[in-house]
Amino acid sequence: MTPEPTVELPPEPPPTGSCNALSAISGSKSWTIKHDGVTRTFTVYIPKSYKPTQRTPIVLNFHGVNSNAWQQQFISDMNAVADKKGFITVHPEGRSNSWNGGLCCSPASSLLKSKDVDFVRKMLDYIEGKLCIDKKRVFAAGLSNGAYMAYRLACELSDRIAAVSPVAGLLLSSPCKPVRPISVIAFHGTSDAIVPYNGYPLIGWISVPNSVKHFYTHNKCNSAPQQVFKKGDTTCEEYSGCQAGTKVRLCTTQGGGHTWPGGFPVPGLGKTTKDINASETMWTFFQQHPLP
Repeated sequence: MTPEPTVELPPEPPPTGSCNALSAISGSKSWTIKHDGVTRTFTVYIPKSYKPTQRTPIVLNFHGVNSNAWQQQFISDMNAVADKKGFITVHPEGRSNSWNGGLCCSPASSLLKSKDVDFVRKMLDYIEGKLCIDKKRVFAAGLSNGAYMAYRLACELSDRIAAVSPVAGLLLSSPCKPVRPISVIAFHGTSDAIVPYNGYPLIGWISVPNSVKHFYTHNKCNSAPQQVFKKGDTTCEEYSGCQAGTKVRLCTTQGGGHTWPGGFPVPGLGKTTKDINASETMWTFFQQHPLP
């Protein structure tokens, strides 16, 4: 009996986008793009475990007003978590050290009217064209003005951002109408003298509890939260039973200042708790909430 001829199948095509055999050197890289007539800069950190044929999650981490990308890397120590857990970080630079987070902050908001949401969209397009990114696992975090920006991305870019983690910030974007339910994990100290836990009612800045309420209401979560973490001065309460498997969690530090929990204690900004590490905790939360 004559054996059937061997048929060689063509090789499986590589994933679309930039997920190919081209190598990428790990470590920090400063990249720029032109947006709205302005050169915008962002620092990309590629972990040692990065493989150019394997889709990798990404965390955008926004600095506060009068700060910068380098300081945000240092304060949050997010790159150390990226190396341990295998994700890429991006630390963008705001215009004149600020972000248009809605009602705040100048000069990006009121003076420059910076189109920062559009910038983030274009930045993601650029990064996804150069690295092998898991587009279902693109997350955003930020401190202070950067937290306002993270909230704004939840409101206006939920088609690209899977979940957000504002630290020491408020929801200052109005209207806030995400196109889908979106998961949020927020961190705030009750003694924050820069961004008060109870907001600034006289100028229309809502409180921290009302900021997260917007999202557990939008996501149609159960009305009663459950305590999911308690250690020392920090308690985390979570709203579950939400649409599309989303969750909304608020971690409150009694006596905590305008600080990044578990991060570098910046002098003059109040107590930095060590009872919880925001960078590690938000990453664990992010992993559970990719885009649908």
